[in-house]
Parts: sequence; structure tokens; C-alpha cells
Amino acid sequence: MKFSRIVLAAFVGTLIALLIIFFVKVGVYSIMLSSMLKSPSETSTVVTPNSVLYMKLNYEIPDRTIDNPFGAIDFNTMESVEATGLNEILRNIEHAKSDANIKGIYLDLSSIPTSTATLQEIRNKLAEFKESGKFIVCYGETYSQSAYYVASIADKIWLNPEGMLDLHGMASQIMFYKHLFDKLDIEMQIVRGPNNRFKSAVEPYFLDKMSEANREQMEKLLGTLWGQILQGISQTRNISVEQLNQIADNLELMTDAQKAMEYGLVDQLLYKDQVLDELRSLTGSKKKVNAVGNANYTKSYKIKNLSKNEVAVIYASGQIYDGKGSEENIYSENLSKTIRKAREDEKVKAVVLRVNSPGGSALASAVIGRELDLTKEVKPVIVSMGNYAASGGYWISAKGDYIFADPTTITGSIGVFGTIPNMQGFFNNKLGLTFDVVKTNQNADFGSVTQPLTPFQYAKLQENVVKTYDEFTQRVAEGRGLRQSYVDSIGQGRVWVGADAIELGLVDQLGDMEDAIAFAAEKANLGDDYKVVEMPKVKDFFTRMMESMNKTNEIDAAMKQKLGAYYHYVEGLENLQKNTGIQARMPFDLVIE
Repeated sequence: MKFSRIVLAAFVGTLIALLIIFFVKVGVYSIMLSSMLKSPSETSTVVTPNSVLYMKLNYEIPDRTIDNPFGAIDFNTMESVEATGLNEILRNIEHAKSDANIKGIYLDLSSIPTSTATLQEIRNKLAEFKESGKFIVCYGETYSQSAYYVASIADKIWLNPEGMLDLHGMASQIMFYKHLFDKLDIEMQIVRGPNNRFKSAVEPYFLDKMSEANREQMEKLLGTLWGQILQGISQTRNISVEQLNQIADNLELMTDAQKAMEYGLVDQLLYKDQVLDELRSLTGSKKKVNAVGNANYTKSYKIKNLSKNEVAVIYASGQIYDGKGSEENIYSENLSKTIRKAREDEKVKAVVLRVNSPGGSALASAVIGRELDLTKEVKPVIVSMGNYAASGGYWISAKGDYIFADPTTITGSIGVFGTIPNMQGFFNNKLGLTFDVVKTNQNADFGSVTQPLTPFQYAKLQENVVKTYDEFTQRVAEGRGLRQSYVDSIGQGRVWVGADAIELGLVDQLGDMEDAIAFAAEKANLGDDYKVVEMPKVKDFFTRMMESMNKTNEIDAAMKQKLGAYYHYVEGLENLQKNTGIQARMPFDLVIE
């Protein structure tokens, strides 16, 4: 009886605790929801004189801000978090240049887990801001390489006396599944085009280390990316590239913050209270420093433009899939509808396609490409490449009227492949499962994972891959005014960075999204009489929440938050079952550190 009472008490106590947590969260949601329903004047931010724009970029920065009333709260810690997209970050920096209430920018940086091209666009915009004569200062308890690259544009760089500056060079580690598949009796049946030796996305399935071709392209890729970063740091900190490489080789800054100052990489070693003292001095504040974050600063101003002419920026971000799906990736039906809407809208005079994709389904890429071709016939289509515009991402870009890329954009990867796993050994030998089939035609069970492909079926898959690669290279040749044989010679699945792609003829000009927008307006003969509209229109949070009720977005997000840098290993395994058939994409686990 005593045991029963203890169990009952424990159960009741747990139930009460869960109810308390539930009602607390409901209360928080209600408060936040009520704030959403207020009038714009009630939710706007007022920037007081002598303020600083506070930028803490410690998250993976998306191309644009996604509406999420709860996105500013981490419900694990109940603390506010930043989630502003690149579009609003750049817009804020531009507006702050002429905002009389903003004295300067305060960068609070330690680590920025995002790709180099995004960092370059932010850094370039900060360089423009400095022309206003306002200050940029930066503080970090530690600095990762990505964070320091952005920090190096600041007038003053401060480091915690007990901190470190991590400058060690770039590396890309790939996880190979061959021995795992061997142990599980799984055979990945892979088809590549005859000239796709650089198409390394499938190598982890049948090799246990990089091929020589892949190693060659990765060394070239990393060397160019690292060179861009070192060049930027060298110019602003007046330290030679050779010396920076020596520091990186010897890991000289990992244990001694003082050395970072001796080398001229930071200006002062300060604790946070001393940083606040410096900010008070710079802003003329006697007590509290008036700091406004990115998310709030966006609410402090409105860009009024009554022009009837529109330049539509269409975002194409994520992996490319067939059909219809969520906003987190590119789905052919979704994006095609958006492009069609822009084409048929008489107010839209030009289109800027913002591509940030490593590719995916070859069929989906072709479907999207068709809509872009039709749009190009009636109005200018300008491409702005972000972090990635590779494989399928390049497929949809290739016929743009003009292509802009950042120097560190990863692009090219012109190649295709097909995969169908044969899991017969796994089912038979590991699980004790066998299968039998009845069929009306000889190849009615083509594509089944319970048995290997026949030689005839493999030949048909090979034929399809070769045909798709021919269509890909032909599309690039037509769009870029190149010979198809030349496209094949620089294709073969090889990835390039923007700085190299421009020399190869795959890109027209190095520049960011603002450059692309200005060029689109010029091509449409708009002068300054235009406004920018972003498409597709972002769905409100509650619509997206309802749509994702039966999906795994929230689980994936939680895993990503918990696993951090290790999440891409899980993602690589997950994508094995997502991407069979003919694919035009880069390796999923191309992670550069």
C-alpha cells in the first residue's frame, strides 16, 4: 500500500508539473500573440539619439527573414535569440548610414555558422557603412575564423584577455559509408555520366576516401576560399598573407590572447565591462548604452516607395525537389508558380532570381528552368548567386540574361548521377526477410530496393543519365554562349568558386544582390523609378505551423540545435533515402571548417 501511495504521488506530481509547464507556455504564446495583433504603431521600435546598431550574428543566416513571432525566443532557455535574414541585415546597415540617431555599429561576434559568401556580403556592406564616418567596433570573448573575417572590417577589434582567436586554415571532412554498407550487405547501385569524374556526391557510397579528381577540386576550392579570406584580413589589418598563413600553420593564437594583439590582429584586450565603458565614450552616453538589435531596428523605419514599377526578387533557397512542399527548400511546383506570377504581373518589369542551392532533382530543375525561359522572353531575368548555385542550382541559373556571383559562391558542378540501393543482402542476411513478386511485365519491378538491377535495367538508367547530362550541358552552352564541348570540359561535376567561374564564362560579374537589382532595373530602363518586391510572399507563422503539423521540421530543427556542427553527418545519412533517381546536386556533406 505504501508503495502504491508513493507511485500515485509521483504520478500526480509529474502531472501537475506538466500542467504548470503547459500553462506557462500557453501564457507566453498568448502574450506574444497579443503583441502580434497590436497596431503597427504599437509594435514599432523607437531609436533614441546616440544609439548603436547591435549585431550578434551567432546563427546560420538565411537569405531572408522568415516571419515567426516565436522565432525570437528559445523555449529551452526562454531567452531571446536573433534570426534576422541577410536581406534585412544589409537593409539595416544601409539605413543606419543616414540615421542621425545611430552613432555606429557594435559587432558582438564569436562564431558565425554560415557560409563565406554570406559573410562577404555583410562585410562588404559594413565597408560601405564606414564611408559615412560612423564607427564600427567589435568585441568577442573568442573569435572563430568566420567571425574574425567579418570583425576584421571594424575600426577597433577587442578580445577578451582570457579568450582566443582561432586562425587555423580551412578543411573539409567527408564521411564515407562504404564500410557501413558492406557490414549491412547494402549495395548502392550508382550511375554517372561517362565524363562526370568530378561528380563526387556519390563517392561516399562506394569509396572509403576521396578520389584523386575530388581531392584536386577540393584543394582548388579551399585554396581559393581561404585566399579570399586572407586577402580581406590582410588589407584591413595590414598583415601580409604570408604571415597570416604562418600564424595559422603554427596555431599561434590558440593559447595566448596577448599574441593576437602583438601581431596586430586585435587592438585591445578588454573585459565586457570595459567594452561598455568604451561604447559609452563613443556614444557620449553617461549611463546605459542605447543599443538596438537587428530585429528591432528593422521595425524602426519604413521604406516608402510609391513607384508602380517593380523589380521582383524571387528566392530559390535549399535543395531542389519535385512537386510541392515547404518553404525550407525549393519545390518545382511552388517555385514555378512564383515565377509564373511574376511573369504575368504587369507591374513587375524585371526579375532577380536569388539562388542559394546545392541542387537536387534534375527533373525539378528542368521544370523550373522552363518557367524562367518563358519569363526571359518578356522581361529581364538577372541571377544573383548566394552561398551555392551548383548543379541543379546552376541549371536554373544558366539561361539568365546576366549572372552575378560572390567571389566565394560555390557554383558549377555541372553533372548528374543516379542511385538505386540494392538492399537484398541486408533484408535476407541481416533481417531474415525474403521477398517474392508477381508482375505483368518483365521490368514491372524496376527500381525495387529488394533486388539488384538487371544488366538491361542498369543500361536504361545509364542511358537516362547520359541524356540528362547532355541536356544540362546543352542548356549551359545556349545560356552562356559557349560550345557544348567546352561546357563538358569544365563541367564533369566539378565545383568552382565565383572568382574562378567568371574566368570560365559561367558567371558574368562578381557582385551581390544589390548589384543584381540595380542591373535588372537598368536592363528594364527604369532609372530610379522602381521598388523591390520579394517573392514568394512569406506565409504567416501560424499557416506554416499548421502545414508542418505532420512533418518533421521541428524535430530536425531541435536535432540541429543540439548536434551543432555534427548535424551534417546525420543529414548525410538521412538524405540517402531521400534522393534516389536522377540527381543534379553537390555532395550533401560538403562542410568547410
